[in-house]
Amino acid sequence: MGKIVQCVPNFSEGRRIEVIEEIAGAIKGVPGVKLLDYSYDKSHNRSVMTFIGDPQSVLESAFQGAKTAASLIDMSKHQGEHPRMGATDVIPFIPVARVTMEDCIKLAQALGRRLADELSIPVYLYEEAARKPERKNLSSVRRGQYEGLLTAIREPERKPDFGPAEVNPRAGVTAVGARPPLIAYNINLDTGDVSIAQKIARAIRGSGGGFPTIKALGISIEETGKAQVTINVCDYRQVPLHRVFELVKREAARYGVAVIESEIIGLTPLDALADAAEFYLQLAGFDRNQILEKRLLE
Repeated sequence: MGKIVQCVPNFSEGRRIEVIEEIAGAIKGVPGVKLLDYSYDKSHNRSVMTFIGDPQSVLESAFQGAKTAASLIDMSKHQGEHPRMGATDVIPFIPVARVTMEDCIKLAQALGRRLADELSIPVYLYEEAARKPERKNLSSVRRGQYEGLLTAIREPERKPDFGPAEVNPRAGVTAVGARPPLIAYNINLDTGDVSIAQKIARAIRGSGGGFPTIKALGISIEETGKAQVTINVCDYRQVPLHRVFELVKREAARYGVAVIESEIIGLTPLDALADAAEFYLQLAGFDRNQILEKRLLE
């Protein structure tokens, strides 16, 4: 097996299928890259794509995806429930095989420089690639979103790592980083009161005194009229999915609200689901080698 890097860019388009398909086509069009999955959400107005390949091919594919998004998405007209600041909002590189986190940091730096030099898109480095401690957290980088950054980007402390201190009117601003695997996990509540979802999100996330490796927001889903706790599980080994689900369910019960369902956006490690199955089925002495697909892959 050669070197393999995963990339999971998020694009600010979840309603125009033809635009999403064109971006996906640009990503798939680079030799050496395999597009594993892509999904989109109309209420979030956001799509997530997952692809893998050798480092240089993944770098080129990420650039082509961002270039296509910049030509098709106008951030000055964009609206959606999910926080965002750019047509290509975030681009994380994730080490998979024979690649280190340091390798992914170098990819993030190289891509950030290209986006700024060739597309005039301001770029912030985040997570493991961050050059400033306060930029490790994506929510800090994205503070104010597209509209707020139109003026805030000119402040000395908000100067981008690459590119002009001026928001690209159409493409906005992009965050590029390196990180471990992350699970995008949403929990839908049986209420339209978004303030309840916001209180739950505040209780479970690290910045609110909850789990340090959890990021969460409370938002409203337009199609269903229900509130949602949208969550990034940054390290499922420290905080497994079932623990997050049970805590949200318990917090919701405080307000007399039930959980309707939960959903995973994009791909997830098999072990994360096996952890949940082991917990809910109360399996005794379960060995992961009992998973048929795992044995077949070996």
